[in-house]
Amino acid sequence: MTTDRGAAHKARGAERRAHADYTGGVYGAMLAASVVIGAGTLGSLPRLELVLLLVLTGAVFWLAHVHAQLFGARLAQRTIDRATVLHVCREEWPIVQAAVPPAVAVAVSPLLSLDVQGAVWLALAVAVAEQVGWSVAASLRAGASRGQLAGSAAVNLLLGLLIIAFKFVVKH
Repeated sequence: MTTDRGAAHKARGAERRAHADYTGGVYGAMLAASVVIGAGTLGSLPRLELVLLLVLTGAVFWLAHVHAQLFGARLAQRTIDRATVLHVCREEWPIVQAAVPPAVAVAVSPLLSLDVQGAVWLALAVAVAEQVGWSVAASLRAGASRGQLAGSAAVNLLLGLLIIAFKFVVKH
């Protein structure tokens, strides 16, 4: 009996991974890049503040997306039970996950002898690379052709470069 339950759990996990939605990851990476751009003047602990800003913004947007999904389910008169809430929380989790690599980049930037501006640029580069990575992963998972894969990567790189261009426009 335990073996059947374990196999069923593994099968559900494999199915969930096979149908994974990478939208949250792409969105979260773009959000993280935007947070870095909009961070402005940071206080006396700029690295810590930027790390917290990235992670907390990701968490707040995750909660907002979870709420919106559950509110939409209520409007559609679908039953909202514990399983539905957990499913939506898992589905939207890539938004938070996408905030972690840029935050880690900022946290380790002193080990790379980077000043605060260097840390900001590193976090921005990581967020854009992550955005492209999420889009490539989604394309691969969807069975996209090489052309579609390249197109997805190019569009997301272009969007990331647009965000970087904003960095030059928005000076704090």
